[in-house]
Amino acid sequence: MPRLTKEGLDEGKQFPQMEGPFVFKHAVRRMPQVVEEALSSEGYTIEDLDMLVPHQANLRINEFVAKRLKLPIEKMYNNIHKYGNTTAATIPIGLCEVAEQNLIKEGDLVCLASFGAGFTWGAMLVQW
Repeated sequence: MPRLTKEGLDEGKQFPQMEGPFVFKHAVRRMPQVVEEALSSEGYTIEDLDMLVPHQANLRINEFVAKRLKLPIEKMYNNIHKYGNTTAATIPIGLCEVAEQNLIKEGDLVCLASFGAGFTWGAMLVQW
């Protein structure tokens, strides 16, 4: 692993860099893709989905994901306006809140989906 030199520190290389437009483009493509893959692998369609709890990195990303999936916005839970991006906790917090707010009921099909660091993405289905 390369060492960070004083020159590297002076250049700000100790800070992570992100190419926002590049990340956005991939997130709005990959998240719908994994949601659809999870649904189809179990014989479901988007119409069968009762709630999508996505990673809360960016509200615009989540809105684009809902649009690409043709998912009514009331079937996608967002709380980024309350907490910001809580990284790995965004989906557990969201799932807890949808349950506490009675936005899902027994038997509902819930999808948890994420796009994150290292360009990883995934989704899973939960029969509540």
